[in-house]
Amino acid sequence: MERKKAIEVQNVAKSFGTFQALKGVSFDIYDNEFFTMLGPSGCGKTTLLRMIAGFESPTSGTIRLHGRDILDQPPHKRRVNTVFQSYALFPHMTLEANIAFALENLGWEKTRIRDRVAQMLDLVHMTQFARRRPAQLSGGQRQRIALARALASEPEVLLLDEPLSALDLKLRQAMRDELRALQRATGITFIFVTHDQEEALDMSDRICVLGAGEVQQIGAPNEIYEDPENRFVADFIGETNFLPAEVVSVEGDRATVTTPLGPVTTWHKGAVAGAPAMLSLRPEKIGMEDQAQGEALQGTITGRNYMGGYTHYTVTVNGTELRVSKRNAVSHGANLAVGAPVRLAFRPDSARVLAR
Repeated sequence: MERKKAIEVQNVAKSFGTFQALKGVSFDIYDNEFFTMLGPSGCGKTTLLRMIAGFESPTSGTIRLHGRDILDQPPHKRRVNTVFQSYALFPHMTLEANIAFALENLGWEKTRIRDRVAQMLDLVHMTQFARRRPAQLSGGQRQRIALARALASEPEVLLLDEPLSALDLKLRQAMRDELRALQRATGITFIFVTHDQEEALDMSDRICVLGAGEVQQIGAPNEIYEDPENRFVADFIGETNFLPAEVVSVEGDRATVTTPLGPVTTWHKGAVAGAPAMLSLRPEKIGMEDQAQGEALQGTITGRNYMGGYTHYTVTVNGTELRVSKRNAVSHGANLAVGAPVRLAFRPDSARVLAR
């Protein structure tokens, strides 16, 4: 069964003077999807979100909402609401008045407004704070009310512009769970913008990685992480070791390359026999033992960073530095010391050959 498209972005470009923020971007977003646009500052993700909302106009291209071209519609005519990083709540109004305000402007009947406000306060677990004002709330509580207000008018699409970036780490993690639960409960398409890869991997059905004004890759979180299309995606999503490689041969979707660690045969993206490439190898895919014997790669620990759940090591193998992540599975387990000899091993299929 073909999925229904909520948003269609077709060949959208945007220039600010001589600067091209977006370069002919195209993709579809489906109904009831948590879709994330992820990328570094200046990649064009917020510009694209603002164009969907109607706050910016593209230099060229088309944006459709459920099959309707919306570029000639002002923001208030689009059934699209936005949650901003700053929350944008009215400080002089109570929480229930903040939620009711937009519904009053839409001409909703008073009884319907009252019932909808009560429903939204219950949805975000804020009923007991209905008569308070924003200044009396924590950052997480204000975020919940901003979400309730945006969802109250039953938009077809909800846009979220880095809404968690102002919160502390623990609260951000809790709000990620709440956002995902809200999206599932309402069935509304969420389009989330962030530069935080962990947020994107945790919440999204699909992720669109943007870089330099272009779509670098679109896919499910595991696809983006495990099978990056290029060096930009592999580098931006998580950590990885990049090793220079020379492509010896290509057979179907697998390539054999020479690297400073020796020959490797694994999956590839666009590799061409005889051409230079890069081997991407995630730190957690490398096994490490404190025995300097055997047939594995011999190395020496040259750096160590304890991070709680993991310890990150730098290991030098034949002059090549590798980042290795080792899970701290045992409390007070022994950490290998800087200068200790170790042996490393990895499954070839855990690496990826990238042509660009």
